[in-house]
Amino acid sequence: MRRTVFNEDHEAFRETIRAFIEAEVVPHYDEWFQQGIVPRELYTKLADLGLFGINVPEEFGGAGLETHKFEAIQYEETARAGVNFGGSGVHVLLALPYIKMLATDEQKKRYLPKFVAAEEMWALAMTEPGTGSDLAGMKTTAKLSDDGTHYVLNGSKTFITGGVHADRVIVCARTSAPTAEDRRFGISLFAVDTKSEGYSLGRKLDKLGLRTSDTAELAFSDVKVPVADLLGEENKGFYYLGQNLPSERWGIAYGAYAQARAAVRFAQQYVQERTVFGKTVASFQNTKFELAACQAEVDAAEAVADRALEALDAGELTAAEAASAKLFCTEVAHRVIDRCLQLHGGYGYMNEYPIARLYADNRVNRIYGGTNEVMKSIIAKSMGL
Repeated sequence: MRRTVFNEDHEAFRETIRAFIEAEVVPHYDEWFQQGIVPRELYTKLADLGLFGINVPEEFGGAGLETHKFEAIQYEETARAGVNFGGSGVHVLLALPYIKMLATDEQKKRYLPKFVAAEEMWALAMTEPGTGSDLAGMKTTAKLSDDGTHYVLNGSKTFITGGVHADRVIVCARTSAPTAEDRRFGISLFAVDTKSEGYSLGRKLDKLGLRTSDTAELAFSDVKVPVADLLGEENKGFYYLGQNLPSERWGIAYGAYAQARAAVRFAQQYVQERTVFGKTVASFQNTKFELAACQAEVDAAEAVADRALEALDAGELTAAEAASAKLFCTEVAHRVIDRCLQLHGGYGYMNEYPIARLYADNRVNRIYGGTNEVMKSIIAKSMGL
């Protein structure tokens, strides 16, 4: 089936990204994997390629486009090579929409040129140690000072992807107590400078997968946040978070589909080279049937992911559609990657093979951005159930 989602410009971009990955990432990736983090210099190189400015208005140094198709190609190409770009996905896919949606003109002038140039890397801090997915239960507070010039931020966050390299973090904090009618009321968003006094970076967390994507704990002790760094209106943070969840879940869905596609490629290459009982593994009927079944699932996931991409670019992707795409693509990836690892035999369990790393990386897709159980609830609600 011929895909129609990408045009010649997108394919030219694909060639550029593929060449960059082969020259600048693959030769160093094993070292980064062992260190558990990509070097900060990688972000500067990505910025030089223009990756951080694609969806940023031209007046702030970007390309001024309104599309996620270039991000989609990055998902496909990094998965194809068995690598990732660290926390840069959070910088673009998660943080940028909040800046564009909520920042004032003055804030955009301060934030966006540095964002595009990777002079300031951004992260998003929502989750807390004791609340998990229950964002309305967050305990981090931001109290306005008596003179009204700044907020005093106190609390902690965990599972913050990109947190080690971050220069600014969009922190969700309580500025007012919840009401009896709405426990989600009272949350606000702040663009916090990580160099602020009282801001501290905790552990870089030791994850099962996505090891080169730094994930950290953060703590705030009487951090003074200027009122000029409040994003949007006070107490409306939960509403703002909900506005951007469909794009976040699309990103997880697309990334999962790309991983499944890459897994089939890795397995096909392996079984054609590996011999058992004097024959290539690829020559056995079971191998052919397994890979054929995996390819059929990938084809279906590709159609779902592409459809969600077109809807997102058109501004029409609903919460239920995004949940459905995430649920389907991540479950497909789970099944396909497991079967492709099985075809590798014992070597599939070795981290020197990309399928092993892919297996670990993929597992979180059914957890973050809202667990797949939550996705089922959203879909069921949309069905009137």
